[in-house]
Amino acid sequence: MNFDPQPTLTGELLELRPLRADDFDALYKVASDPLIWEQHPNNDRWKPDVFREFFQGAMKSGGALVAVDRQSARIVGSSRYNGFTGTGNSEVEVGWTFLARAYWGGPYNLEMKRLMVRHALKSYRSIVLVIGPSNTRSQKAAAKIGGVRIEDRPGADGLPRVVYRLTAVP
Repeated sequence: MNFDPQPTLTGELLELRPLRADDFDALYKVASDPLIWEQHPNNDRWKPDVFREFFQGAMKSGGALVAVDRQSARIVGSSRYNGFTGTGNSEVEVGWTFLARAYWGGPYNLEMKRLMVRHALKSYRSIVLVIGPSNTRSQKAAAKIGGVRIEDRPGADGLPRVVYRLTAVP
């Protein structure tokens, strides 16, 4: 399979590009807002040490992207692919997504997911979004882009998650 987990994807509003080590300060500036994480299972990710661990995991994942606002050229969030390393996989996960609050509720999350899903569907039959059960904001966003709730399963950390599937570009 020829899947590039760290492409540069360009939309009208955002450019998604591979996460780099020197992105830490700009990305933490976004992530330091506690309200971003209030419904997330790891709701202390706004703390510097907790975010540093998250960032290091993103770097090691080989699938992390930053979202850059094309108008301001500022980093406004991040997302990543997961589960792309196995052979014979029919699905890949898009997750660990967060955006600055100024970018909530509008076209930015939709464009980010559209770009990532379109890219992934060139290599996979479906995309899954694995979301914390109390994260109603992300569940609503998944449904809004056409995700269908298919099951509950443990996440990578073993905690309960709900899973939404996309099989077409939103």
